[in-house]
Amino acid sequence: MKPALILAGGLGTRLRPVVGDLPKPMADVAGKPFLWWLLKQLENQGLRDAYLSVGYRHEQVRAGMGDVFGDMRLHYVIEEEPLGTGGAILKAVAEMPGDDVLVFNGDTLAVVDLAAFIADAEATGADVALAAASVPDATRYGTVEIDDARRIRAFIEKGRSGPGLINAGVYHLRKAALTGCAGLPQRFSFEQDFLGRYIDQIHLSAFPGVSDFIDIGVPDDYQAAQTKVPALIAGQ
Repeated sequence: MKPALILAGGLGTRLRPVVGDLPKPMADVAGKPFLWWLLKQLENQGLRDAYLSVGYRHEQVRAGMGDVFGDMRLHYVIEEEPLGTGGAILKAVAEMPGDDVLVFNGDTLAVVDLAAFIADAEATGADVALAAASVPDATRYGTVEIDDARRIRAFIEKGRSGPGLINAGVYHLRKAALTGCAGLPQRFSFEQDFLGRYIDQIHLSAFPGVSDFIDIGVPDDYQAAQTKVPALIAGQ
C-alpha cells in the first residue's frame, strides 16, 4: 500500500468552545483522539507508513500518538509556520518515498475502499484523484461537476441546494503533478490554488466510492462524531 499523508496541523478554531486549545485532530471522540480513529481505519486497510503534517501544538500530537500505531510507522513533518493545505502537502511529499501518495484531511473520516480507489486512479492516469461522496443536500458543501469519464470539470462554491457530489477529503496524488507546478507560493491552498487554478492543466478525476463520511470541523458534527465515528470503523 502507498504511503499516507495526513494533514494534522489544523487549529480547530470553530471547535475551541468544546475542545479548548487542543490541535483539532487530537479532539476527543469516544475516549480517543479523532486521529486515532483515522489511523485505525488506515491500518485496517493495510497501510504501513503514515506521515503526519503537524504544526499547531505538534508536540501534543507526537506525544499522544508516538512513532508506531499498531502495524504502522508514524513519521512527522513539522510546519514551523502555517503553510496552508497546499504548502503542507508540498513540504511533506519531499520526504515521502515513491511517485504517488495518498492524502487525507485530518479532521475528516471517509468510508472508502482504498485499494479500489488506488486501482481506479492508476487506471484513469489521473494526476489527482479525489474520493467523492453523494449527498442529498449539498447546501453546506462545495460540489464537484464531472463529465461522463468522471473527469472533474468544475468546483462549485457552497450554497447550491439539492443533491450533489462533494469532496470527501481523500486524494491520490502524483507527486510530480504538484512538485512540477511552477508559480506556487510557499503558503497556499491545495483545493483553491492548485486544484481549482490548474483544473484545465492537470488530469483531475473523481472516484464516487465514498459510502459515508463525517467532518468534525464544526461543533454539531463533532458531537455527532462521538457515536458515528466508532460505528463507521466497526462497520469496516
